[in-house]
Amino acid sequence: MRIDVFDYDLPPDRIAQYPTPEREQARLLVVPPRDSPDTAFQDRTVADLADAIPEGALVVVNDTRVIPARLLGQKADTGGKVEIFLVRFAEKRAIPTPGGGTREVDVWHAMGKASKPFRFGSDVIAGNVRIHLFGRGEDGLLEVGLSSLTKESTEHELAAAGHVPLPPYIKREDEALDQERYQTVFARVPGALAAPTAGLHLSRALLGRLSVRGCELASVTLHVGLGTFQPVMVDDLDAHPMHSETFEISRTTAAAIAKARDRGAPVVAVGTTVVRALESAVDPDFHAERGRVLATRGETRLLIQPGYRFRIVDQLVTNFHLPRSTLLALVCAFGGYERVLEAYRYAVREGYRFFSYGDAMMLSLAQDPS
Repeated sequence: MRIDVFDYDLPPDRIAQYPTPEREQARLLVVPPRDSPDTAFQDRTVADLADAIPEGALVVVNDTRVIPARLLGQKADTGGKVEIFLVRFAEKRAIPTPGGGTREVDVWHAMGKASKPFRFGSDVIAGNVRIHLFGRGEDGLLEVGLSSLTKESTEHELAAAGHVPLPPYIKREDEALDQERYQTVFARVPGALAAPTAGLHLSRALLGRLSVRGCELASVTLHVGLGTFQPVMVDDLDAHPMHSETFEISRTTAAAIAKARDRGAPVVAVGTTVVRALESAVDPDFHAERGRVLATRGETRLLIQPGYRFRIVDQLVTNFHLPRSTLLALVCAFGGYERVLEAYRYAVREGYRFFSYGDAMMLSLAQDPS
């Protein structure tokens, strides 16, 4: 499908630069299906999700945790300024020290920039984190080794020295509030370079109200990578090299999906990352129209666009996504192409806030995907 059909006009002032003061205060656009008795868009708030989500539904969230991936430091030998952006953890490794011993480092693949070229074999200091520059891999990324300069763990010092990796369309430096608000309240497994943004709206109080209504909560882990911001550079989505993201679905979550199917309860995905994880783990041996998932871990390159047959997810809570993006293509596939773009145009007119710190929308799986 051509990428230009997923375009829309977005004034720059609609791109949220800060979150709402409270998570539940974000606006929520409820988009009824085209075949429902009342198709009018509903302007609500995220606080209303406790009523909008059906009683007894299974609500699935992404429990990935954003790491403080942006490190600002100085070259140990010259004092030159350096920025290191951690991309992917590789392994733990013992490296020799000048005194004849060894020290353990956390090896990462990273991006970096400095005023002068890097000298491999040297160190960069960021707070109490020592960053050893090994070289570059075949993918062009730096290979670096992180270790602590104190008795505290490397993870502890990285949390203190690292900066929140805000997305490029947020035109400001990270602030203290981002350490809390660019993280979901259920974040558990470190590894993401960007937040699963729909989940940012859910507060503990809202999760409690959903529980009172008989809704169950399950989680998947999908580590959002920099590929989520990768522009589509081809005319046809079929030719787009979809980025890879690691994910895991536990036996507990797979069982919760199966039980929801048995009792006829809808599966509500909070975010497109949850959709990609669940739909990547469909049990191929379960042939009912509404499927089940296998407990699994691995990588997904699943590209969802109109024409895709959804097997697991029945309802979706999601933020508003960039024009001409694979995420918008996924939402159009789920809610119906014309219906979703109509909702986007409405949201622009009505002053909804877009992207990571923006507002949310809630859709049901379209029976007619057009």
